[in-house]
Amino acid sequence: MRHAPVTPNGDLIRWIELPGAEPARLYLHGLGATSPVYFAAAATHPLLAGHRSLLMDLLGFGISDRPTDFGYTVEEHADAVATAVRAAGLDRVEVVGHSMGGAIAIVLADRHPGLVSRLVMVDANLDPIDPDRRRPGSSGIAGYTEAEFLAGGRAEVAERVGPFWWATMRLAGPEAVYRSACHLARATRPTMRELLLGLDIPRTFLHPAEDGELAGADGLRAAGVRVVAVPDCGHNIMLDNPDGFAAAAAEALGQG
Repeated sequence: MRHAPVTPNGDLIRWIELPGAEPARLYLHGLGATSPVYFAAAATHPLLAGHRSLLMDLLGFGISDRPTDFGYTVEEHADAVATAVRAAGLDRVEVVGHSMGGAIAIVLADRHPGLVSRLVMVDANLDPIDPDRRRPGSSGIAGYTEAEFLAGGRAEVAERVGPFWWATMRLAGPEAVYRSACHLARATRPTMRELLLGLDIPRTFLHPAEDGELAGADGLRAAGVRVVAVPDCGHNIMLDNPDGFAAAAAEALGQG
């Protein structure tokens, strides 16, 4: 396990690193998740193995520190990740980001030009979401006030998200979960979609085929973003269909 301080207070981002060849790859998890759990099998899949790989936990999640005085905006997450990547001795990485991690990866590429050489988004958030506490995920969490979430909403969310997601969500700081969800639901300004359209790097968006045509797919394609439907999976593509994910990601990363 490796680590780097990423805030003025010295709060640490931690990651599991797999040795291999450059270019290095950075894997970023989604809300309430952790990269070693969600990406270990993918990073070591025969189609993707062999590259130096950083399975990084965002500040507030997994094995990273959980400061309560951090804002947890998408931009702050991206800046913290950039600090950790540079502390690892890297000035250029290929990024694979799932869900919220994909949104953060887009902002990372926009705010730190040159740091991201290729971008693979795995069913990532691109647009604002209306808060609704009846639903799981970021929209449901954002339906609470922070006081409500800390007082009892977190327990309600635990019942809705199910045991698999809760297994990693329970490791996260409550403030980290709540604030990250709210900022993700509100989206950035410009939105993550708008930022993605303006990036000048190879970009691929993976989504479950069962969901049908991705919203705004034509606009993404017109801007040079490859949109790939992966069969036999839900939102957690790399867990539901490891071989399909590895094949699509390897092609996007030039390893197929």
